[in-house]
Amino acid sequence: MVIIAVLIVSGTIVYSQYLAGKIATEERKNVAAWVEAQRTILFSSDTVSINLASKIITENDQIPIIETNENDQITGNYLNLDPYQVKSDTQYLPKKLKQFKNFNPTPIISILSKKPYAANKYYYGESKLLKETKLYPIIQLIVVALFILVAIALQQINYKSEQNQLWASLAKETAHQLGTPVSSLEGWLEILKSNNGNETIVPEIAKDVKRLQLITDRFGKIGSQPKLEIANISEQIQNILNYMKRRAGGSVQFDCNTSSLENVRILISAPLFDWVMENLIKNALDAIDGQGLISIQTHLAAHEVIIEVTDNGKGIAAAHIKKVFRPGFTTKKRGWGLGLSLSKRIVEQYHKGKLFVRWSEQGKGTSFRITLPLSQKEQIS
Repeated sequence: MVIIAVLIVSGTIVYSQYLAGKIATEERKNVAAWVEAQRTILFSSDTVSINLASKIITENDQIPIIETNENDQITGNYLNLDPYQVKSDTQYLPKKLKQFKNFNPTPIISILSKKPYAANKYYYGESKLLKETKLYPIIQLIVVALFILVAIALQQINYKSEQNQLWASLAKETAHQLGTPVSSLEGWLEILKSNNGNETIVPEIAKDVKRLQLITDRFGKIGSQPKLEIANISEQIQNILNYMKRRAGGSVQFDCNTSSLENVRILISAPLFDWVMENLIKNALDAIDGQGLISIQTHLAAHEVIIEVTDNGKGIAAAHIKKVFRPGFTTKKRGWGLGLSLSKRIVEQYHKGKLFVRWSEQGKGTSFRITLPLSQKEQIS
């Protein structure tokens, strides 16, 4: 589409220039005829010639003309220029004369007498038709450029819509596929509870089944607009951190400070928010390779809640920072590269917040920042 549009505009520009050249040639002929008509009226005694000359003069109502003497001094005679501007601005005619000379430096000369030599020079500018002919391809270029921009914007919107539909379909199908075996496991769990000797293993299996139920619920919420509910954000972070601590190695240190949000309640989807925090903490655990520091710091700004998850791990290469949220991008040997992409979707599309890499340096670590809007209804409790 872009190539075709460029070819159309290029062809139009070439043809418009060709037409402009032909119009300019015809207009010079018309000005020459107008000058000759002036001479005829001055020096001819033939009534027919004078009438014809008068007709030629009166018919030129488009081409602007300024008359000068043989020394290029303005005589005061002009045609098709604004008389009000001429009277109110003493520099109007000189400015126009300069424009006409730039447009066509060769004037049409009308010799009045040879001895002593006297002549008038006639400089002329572009007519309205010639200006419009030159302006037409520029207007068309602007229109085509706007058309291309709109087409690209629509294509991007369509692409994003398809991606959203793909995410929704994938999430719904995953939730559906998980639902059946999870229900079956719940049934088997009840059977195990009724038999003696399973008292130690039943609670552990129950935890895993509950975990599977939570994952199923998360995917179900990704596939549709989740319901946001008021929650204490500090408690939410602490709960997910406690869960992740139990699964981290003993060489991992956690530094969590959520005191700034201790009494702050905002609208969130708790299962999805937990998923985001899990993904960020898991990424931090992978980055420190089981040994290092993971810091979770929170701040309360005027209109938003700020959460930062920082590690002192291997960091992200500068070339990869802009790619980390792309679906499928990963530098790990395992994984699908969907965690950060899903997290960004959850924060930005469902919670109207932002998720981005605040800073990262190879060998020093990475910091992710989440911002969630704090509306007037979401007050400090």
